[in-house]
Amino acid sequence: MVFKQQPRRPSSRLVVRDGEVPDVVRLGDPHSQWRDLYHLLLTIPWTGFIGLLSLIYLLINALFAIAYLAGGDCIANSDGSFMQAFFFSVQTMASIGYGSMHPVTTYANLLVVVEAFVGLLFIAMATGLIFTRFALPTARILFSHYAVISLHNGVPTLMFRTANKRRNRILEAQLWVTLVRDEITLEGEHLRRFHDLHLIRSHTPLFALTWTAMHPIDPSSPLYGETPESLAAANAEIVVALTGLDETVSQTIHARHSFVSEEILWGYRLADILLWTDDGRRAIDYTSFDRVVPVSSPPELSRLSNSDRARDSSAL
Repeated sequence: MVFKQQPRRPSSRLVVRDGEVPDVVRLGDPHSQWRDLYHLLLTIPWTGFIGLLSLIYLLINALFAIAYLAGGDCIANSDGSFMQAFFFSVQTMASIGYGSMHPVTTYANLLVVVEAFVGLLFIAMATGLIFTRFALPTARILFSHYAVISLHNGVPTLMFRTANKRRNRILEAQLWVTLVRDEITLEGEHLRRFHDLHLIRSHTPLFALTWTAMHPIDPSSPLYGETPESLAAANAEIVVALTGLDETVSQTIHARHSFVSEEILWGYRLADILLWTDDGRRAIDYTSFDRVVPVSSPPELSRLSNSDRARDSSAL
């Protein structure tokens, strides 16, 4: 069965489907991202990073070309044009030294010394930034498109699936699941509240195959007494965070995902994907990773109404 995702405003999600957190408009924030240039250079897309480096490189050479022209006829075998001075600057910064053009005055030689030093700093910083960007640990974690709620050992249980897309292993993996919803306090204040959802198994020493996260909806669960309608009315979102140690690079990796109310299917279960090959090896059928199947007899998943839940809470 194929489900179509209902349209939803992107701004209503705390975490989008690819794991990124949408930008928040910061009104009146005195902090500028240009004051944290190092972090900006590490987080902007590769196209923007390469474009910015190229622009700085061309600008530096253009400024030195103008400086060479200001010294008059200070470069041998040059026709005195800006392009000739620019190309001489590029050769100087990159230490190419073709030999046809060379400085002939003290002024030009001093500029060569300054430009060689500036070029050394620029290349060193650019190399460090590029290496750091490549060395940043990244996770290739796959999450199921939908979370389901159905009976598990007789208890209504929230379930979703995750898997490591790489062929290596994630050591000491941990899952955090949080319910985020709109609430109104007794004083009438509107809040966006976070509630932890405890899992049957929240960590594993070795994450190599797939992992089905399960949260039992018992009386202690924040989801106890909820319905699809109440979750939609509260603008509910289930946020998932996974951390672990990548055994290949020995660094901690992070992955995020979220399910909004339209992506939580009631009365369904996740299809089985663990198989055995003919030669006795375990296999994972990724073609069914997002497939869900309806339960034979949809259970009554909301044990208590909201009023019953409030009455039980007040009796504690």
